[in-house]
Amino acid sequence: MLRAVKELLPQEDLVYFGDTANLPYGEKSMQEIRALSERVAKFLLEQNCKVIVIACNTASAAALKYLREIHPDISFVGMEPAVKPAAEQTQSGVVGVIATTATFQGELFASVVERFAKNVTVLNQPCPGLVQQIEAGKLETADTEKMLRVWLEPMMEKKIDTLVLACTHYPFVTPLLKKILGENVRVIDPAPAVAKQLKRILEEKGLLTDRMEQGKIIYYTSGEKENFEKTLLVLTGEGGEIRKFEDLKI
Repeated sequence: MLRAVKELLPQEDLVYFGDTANLPYGEKSMQEIRALSERVAKFLLEQNCKVIVIACNTASAAALKYLREIHPDISFVGMEPAVKPAAEQTQSGVVGVIATTATFQGELFASVVERFAKNVTVLNQPCPGLVQQIEAGKLETADTEKMLRVWLEPMMEKKIDTLVLACTHYPFVTPLLKKILGENVRVIDPAPAVAKQLKRILEEKGLLTDRMEQGKIIYYTSGEKENFEKTLLVLTGEGGEIRKFEDLKI
């Protein structure tokens, strides 16, 4: 998600908060995720952020509506599972969605399916442990491939031709997904569409920066800085200014 925003809005300053001390969100209750999301949002507002992107499908499912209600003066952009484009593009009429357990439990996902996929078969597959594999940098290892095959092969047998990545970690294993799925299954990453929505909001509110130089990024982590830096290098190939944020425990 961060990569998509940087590519579309390179001049904007960004504050990225990685709540690594409380991962994985996907195995927590809705109440726990909402409480954590509220604290992160409060911190980001204190940093004078113009718009807050909830770059996590699980947190969006649990807390997007709530955060909009308690902070009506700030725009929140959530991650909505890309079921709509999948339903529009499918030829077989069967769409697969991989996500965390908590994402499937949220009202947001159910609402999206109800609105946009009435005439399509949607196969939901939770992927417990996949976030941890990705955070550990195991993007193309044999054990990650084995996990993915267990989840994907039953959907392939039911003739999916489109797979929705409903977790912002999952695009990092896209090469492995495509290896397993083959050329005939489309993989949809919602990040570019969300970045475009962010740009639209900034334009509508007159909040786009008018400077020409490259924006800066400050990273905050609730976990250990050293571990976060290693993960950042593995997943993005880049480093950056990383600051430790204390006291984000439920």
